[in-house]
Amino acid sequence: MNLERILAISGKPGLFALKMQTRTGFVAESLLDGKKITVSLRSNVSLLSEISLYTYSEEKPLVEVLKAIAAKENNAPAPNFKDDKAQLTAYFESVVPDFDKERVYASDIKKVLNWYNILQANGLVVTEEVKEDKEVKEEKPKKAKAEKDEKTEAAEEKPNKAKATKTKE
Repeated sequence: MNLERILAISGKPGLFALKMQTRTGFVAESLLDGKKITVSLRSNVSLLSEISLYTYSEEKPLVEVLKAIAAKENNAPAPNFKDDKAQLTAYFESVVPDFDKERVYASDIKKVLNWYNILQANGLVVTEEVKEDKEVKEEKPKKAKAEKDEKTEAAEEKPNKAKATKTKE
């Protein structure tokens, strides 16, 4: 799961994909409706790859939390709990058992679940099993390329004719 170019912009609903940087800010595309917006440098913007969640032992990166939700839901959408704080905390405790209940609020849990559902709807949630399958498929072309490299190495081993060089007199 690569969240390097996924943004959360304060005051704007949903998540955004960073498209390009401009002189006065950057252009982002909404993952909800696909509309492009310009964002100034004054806006409060957070990269999802930089966000962490409080736990009792240490801060846990958001990527790991989203992977845990994906593993629990088998890459399906997460449940949408409207305002029931007890259900939210029970569900989140099943995903991240050691999250700090005093510093992680119900609104934070709703936001993480909403972000997960947006990422899942856009096909950006991938568990480790799916990645391993893709890596196995990618290895086959690499082997073919390695065979080509061996052939070119064999061709290079043939003695080359010496080239005449010009000298200044």
